[in-house]
Amino acid sequence: MRRVLTALTLACCAFATAAPAQAAAPAGNAPSCVVVWQTTGTVTKTGYARNDCSSTLRLKIIWARGTDGDCRTVRPGGTIWSKVARGVRTFDGANTC
Repeated sequence: MRRVLTALTLACCAFATAAPAQAAAPAGNAPSCVVVWQTTGTVTKTGYARNDCSSTLRLKIIWARGTDGDCRTVRPGGTIWSKVARGVRTFDGANTC
């Protein structure tokens, strides 16, 4: 019985420390100091880009299969976002413009 419990405990701990699968990084030509991510709701999805660079940038959110977000000026520490309907649109990151 003790061996079974030890084996189960070790298997549980190994499973808990396993790294989650990594998602593919979004594309886009924004510098690497721009952080991008998306959130998905029940009806819409929103793409975000935060300027962690030391200078002001002109950025836009890019989406596959449709129009991109507006080009906006983003100061260091600032964030832009673009919201689209869920469906075939895919978040592709941020581009400079």
